[in-house]
Amino acid sequence: MRRGAIPGGTGTPRSIRLHGDPALRAPSAPVTPGHPELAQLVEDMYATMYAARGVGLAACQIGVPLRLFVYDCPDDEDRRHRGHLANPRLVTSGGVTVRGPEGCLSLPGLESPTPRADEVELAGEDIAGNPLRVAGSGYFARCLQHEYDHLGGGLYLDRLTPFHRRRALRAARRAAWAEPPPG
Repeated sequence: MRRGAIPGGTGTPRSIRLHGDPALRAPSAPVTPGHPELAQLVEDMYATMYAARGVGLAACQIGVPLRLFVYDCPDDEDRRHRGHLANPRLVTSGGVTVRGPEGCLSLPGLESPTPRADEVELAGEDIAGNPLRVAGSGYFARCLQHEYDHLGGGLYLDRLTPFHRRRALRAARRAAWAEPPPG
């Protein structure tokens, strides 16, 4: 296989921003397709996602405020979906609402029952500006919705019931990766 043929194969893992970092709560800016640094950014995002053993990663999670995410995620039938999407917009969201376990690379080791639509379709473009449509169901639909939320400054915590949100925030404060309170 030629060099660079495997997503992330020429990338460098970057630091993932953790819960509490303002970069995770700021809406991301549109991607300008064709920018020469975008290909390397996507490679670095794949490398970061793979190093962290994730299935998706939004650019804001590595401190780059662009409407861009990568994914390498199975669906419920174990079909693998791998790609990137710039400037996505939600086309459809439907099916039943499923409350399933969801985690985030920005909240490592934590998981909460998060409601998501079982079917979703996003439209956007690749980094060259070519139009893309990505549809998913089951676990892959969950992944797409999760990454899409990041681009607007959202976290899965925002979708939790008040009880589960309190529990998740308490666990985040106690996590080994959490910053100690000032003073």
